[in-house]
Amino acid sequence: MRTSRTIASLLWAVTALALVIAGPIMIYRGVDGQRQVRAQLTAQQIQFPASTGKGLPASLTGYAGQKVSTGPQARAYADMVEIHVKEATGGLTYSQVSAKFMAGGGKDAKLGALRQTAFMGESLRGSLMGAYQAWEVTWLVIGLGVLLTGFAVVFGSTAIALRPRRVKVPASPEALETGHLTVS
Repeated sequence: MRTSRTIASLLWAVTALALVIAGPIMIYRGVDGQRQVRAQLTAQQIQFPASTGKGLPASLTGYAGQKVSTGPQARAYADMVEIHVKEATGGLTYSQVSAKFMAGGGKDAKLGALRQTAFMGESLRGSLMGAYQAWEVTWLVIGLGVLLTGFAVVFGSTAIALRPRRVKVPASPEALETGHLTVS
């Protein structure tokens, strides 16, 4: 019995040690990932229009005048781009506009400009959605890091609780009556 408790305690302790190392590393990487997303978005100097009259959809008025520097802001801006592209193309996708342009022999200047607008809008939207998804993944990594750190505490406590204890057996039965037992 003592050997199995020793082995179990050792395994719990090793697992706790691994988790206490992995958890904070994941938290750091998640926070660092958010810093990188923020830096890249800030460097692009993307800003929402100041008001609904200047191109900001009514559904995004809470973002009026803000600079895009976080994942949720990137998603909101991508939604705004999608609205503008749909307005410009009459609800057509880039591939639909491009198909019309090619069907007309590629000579219609208006369709060509619309095709370019749709392409640029969809490209920007895709980039912003990628930033948003990266931002969300960093939150997942941070959360998992916190969870692993919590597991490290639980596993470490379990390892301590399972460690074998030595009890000194008294030399005589009289020692049992007087309570001179020691536990180490």
